[in-house]
Amino acid sequence: MKLEEEIGELLKAKNLSLSTAESCTGGGIAALITSIPGSSEYFNGGIVAYSNEVKMSLLHVSVETLEKHGAVSRETVIEMAKGAMKTLKTDCAIATSGIAGPGGGTPEKPVGTVWIAAAYKDEIISMKQEGNLGRTGNVQKAIQNALIMLRNRLK
Repeated sequence: MKLEEEIGELLKAKNLSLSTAESCTGGGIAALITSIPGSSEYFNGGIVAYSNEVKMSLLHVSVETLEKHGAVSRETVIEMAKGAMKTLKTDCAIATSGIAGPGGGTPEKPVGTVWIAAAYKDEIISMKQEGNLGRTGNVQKAIQNALIMLRNRLK
């Protein structure tokens, strides 16, 4: 069974709803979730928040968080996940923000750095993904890691 199918089954069994807040993954998580027939039973929607303005206005990420920690940070993805649950009225959320590449990296946050958060009601787990697999590889790895995190959280 595909991860997105397993997540759908878990969400249905627990009568939970899901939303996504994606930056570097560009809607890829939402696309996989909605590729499953019947996903409208548990998936409310997703926000692709590529700019900081969208992160602040739609996902309620604070300007202080962005200034202090940057868009690619644990603090930001946690606020993105909380914001997605609030804006899209869901029980669960996945959030991603990172540097897919090939440019945009810094010594502190090199290309391939992605922060991921998976929220289940009041509990949020996060992880830092590192290692440059090229733009497509970085995005695909982040999508898979996000789905695995949510699945494990729901089990």
